Amino acid sequence: MLSLYKKIVAVCLMAFCAVNCLAEETTKPIKVLLVIGGCCHDYATQKDLIKNGIEARINATVEIAYNDTKGTKPIFEAYKKPNWADAYDVIIHDECAADVTEPAYVENILKAHRDGKPAVNLHCGMHSYRWGNYKEPVTEGADNAHWYEMIGLQSNGHGPKLALDISFSNQESPITKGLTDWTTVPNEELYNNIKIFQITPLVRGSQMVKDKKTGVESKVEAIIAWTNLYGPNKTRIFSTTLGHDSKTVGDDRYLDFITRGLLWSVNQLSSDGKPEAGYGKK
Repeated sequence: MLSLYKKIVAVCLMAFCAVNCLAEETTKPIKVLLVIGGCCHDYATQKDLIKNGIEARINATVEIAYNDTKGTKPIFEAYKKPNWADAYDVIIHDECAADVTEPAYVENILKAHRDGKPAVNLHCGMHSYRWGNYKEPVTEGADNAHWYEMIGLQSNGHGPKLALDISFSNQESPITKGLTDWTTVPNEELYNNIKIFQITPLVRGSQMVKDKKTGVESKVEAIIAWTNLYGPNKTRIFSTTLGHDSKTVGDDRYLDFITRGLLWSVNQLSSDGKPEAGYGKK
């Protein structure tokens, strides 16, 4: 009787494996557009770290739109097309475009997300497309608020380049479930939070910062990762301000985290934090 039971279990396991293997073979990969380039970062290195990191972890293909300018006005030809996002399942915004201020250009980017195209926003993407008195909290609905409304949080600056202590404070989200706290290399940036919209915070970051006048150290904290449901279609948006230094971007813990965020954005992340059938890699 025990032998028969073992045979039944073995057959069931084989069937389960066969179904999942078939799913992985037949499921179309997630089509990702990574928009990257601009000021202040080693994007030539980071674009490949992100592409290779995602493709190694999940069933996805990442196309790169890279602008090698080192200034704050990187313009991407893809954004100028009316239906620029139609060929992709999700867009990763990793551009550093602080001084790109043409409302029509930015509106064309945002329209795709309002219409339902998911987004992943990384690091300096939070400091892009800003104008007017952006150093003060914006008013919802104002002309200079639209990019922040998509992101879900307004930041206007960061502290010194120091190690960043990361706390996965929200363990209920599948994006963070089971992930453990860690400390980055000593060259990260803690972005401030000057206006928080209706978001779900996921991760907090902190640094010990020394006052330049008194020399006294104090802890500075901020939300560094969150999700947002944007626009009338409740488009899924995942954002993290983490990712200044290429050593951070290439860290397996960072790549695991943003890959989960990407899967969540396209609704292919299971409740236990693993890819849905057909989207994982062995």
